[in-house]
Amino acid sequence: LMAPGGLGSTEGPGVSVSEERQSPAESGGVTIIYNPYASLSIEQQRQKLPVFKLRNHILYLVENYQTLVIVGETGCGKSTQIPQYLAEAGWTAEGRVVGVTQPRRVAAVSVAGRVADERGAVLGHEVGYCIRFDDCTDPQATRIKFLTDGMLVREMMADPLLTRYSVLMLDEIQKKRGDLRLIVASATLDAEKFRDFFNQNDTGDPSKDTSVILTVEGRTFPVDIFYLQSPVPDYVKSTVETAMKIHQMENDGDILAFLTGQEEVETVVSMLIEQARALSRTGMKRHLRVLPMYAGLPYPEQMKVFERVSRNVRKVIVATNVAETSITIHGITFVIDCGFVKLRAYNPKTAIECLVVVPESKASANQRAGRAGRNRSGKCYRLFTVMFPQNTLWLFTQSAVLQSLAPVLLLVFLRGSSCVLKSSLDMHCRLTEPLGIRIAEFPLNPMFAKMLLESGKKKKYKTTSYFSSYLTYLSCYFPLKTF
Repeated sequence: LMAPGGLGSTEGPGVSVSEERQSPAESGGVTIIYNPYASLSIEQQRQKLPVFKLRNHILYLVENYQTLVIVGETGCGKSTQIPQYLAEAGWTAEGRVVGVTQPRRVAAVSVAGRVADERGAVLGHEVGYCIRFDDCTDPQATRIKFLTDGMLVREMMADPLLTRYSVLMLDEIQKKRGDLRLIVASATLDAEKFRDFFNQNDTGDPSKDTSVILTVEGRTFPVDIFYLQSPVPDYVKSTVETAMKIHQMENDGDILAFLTGQEEVETVVSMLIEQARALSRTGMKRHLRVLPMYAGLPYPEQMKVFERVSRNVRKVIVATNVAETSITIHGITFVIDCGFVKLRAYNPKTAIECLVVVPESKASANQRAGRAGRNRSGKCYRLFTVMFPQNTLWLFTQSAVLQSLAPVLLLVFLRGSSCVLKSSLDMHCRLTEPLGIRIAEFPLNPMFAKMLLESGKKKKYKTTSYFSSYLTYLSCYFPLKTF
């Protein structure tokens, strides 16, 4: 069975343009694991990307349409190259900025680092990034800015029309200014629905459409997909067993294993390290380097997955869906997919969001499999039966419709806009003063923000202030397993 590639992605900062790793193949030849164009200059490497062939076409569509929907496969270069094309075409003149959103902090940082390298710029000047607690930009010099979705919404509080931006690229997917261009890029989105949503042509004349679709071919390799004959009772244990079998039976290539959450990742990492040590004592020459990858992991630890390893070492990266999109970890040849994912879901009875384990979507399954076909042909081991996707999986992830919209709606109302709910709220729907406005300004869950504000009114509530601050601090900096 063959699988299509995953989402458009970028090289991590741990892989420079001249680095490559070679290992002997079964036939006695040489297998290139890293950059196959390592001997070329940066400009020549850029021209080898599939998106380069459509450079002029993309610039024409951006000039003539307000919204461009790009469907690009893995490795086509849309995340790193399109912002540079726009800058080279003059969209950053007169102090304007090309903004690119990323779904994850690690993606925003790694993409910005790669683009800065390609342009020969110092990260934080011409090219920068802005994530929570880390603004690596220069207000006067930055012309290409990568940021998370949440930071873009925060910017809209002070600048509702986003007047600094000439083009916004939503990588992984508002009523726009007339002169603002919007690019929506992904590999799995329903392109027609996005085009119709942003199209402001009510005349029925196709020549007056304001949105258009462009498809970019990727640079993927075939991926063999393997299923189980019968379901496994414990996919955590099965992940460890599968990884060790691959390590002992396959000659070369790193392993990427997908699990649902941080606790499972840490458990599997510990089990793999223990088994790898036992295996090394038997005299096996090839060693394992086991690395975790999840959103709450400190940034320096996340960057370790991009580092090179020696020829006699195989990397095993145990990750949540943070490694599913936007970033490419070079050298991955084998993917282990548990078939599940954790999503945030809002319970209206308790008014609390919680993480629930649900089957992954078909789009996510294809994304994960595509990670194995980024540099050469690979293999994906799915820890479920072949009938499981057909009978159980959604076509796309349902995450957004399950989460609480309270934080986003508070920011929308703070902008002075209530049109999003005009059909269900009366004309008096607006933030209360000053409590509602102050809650919206806090980068916290509205419940925690109100706790902090109310605790300042009376001295006896001081403990509440400490408690809510502590909860927020822990969620940002410390893994669950620490406690």
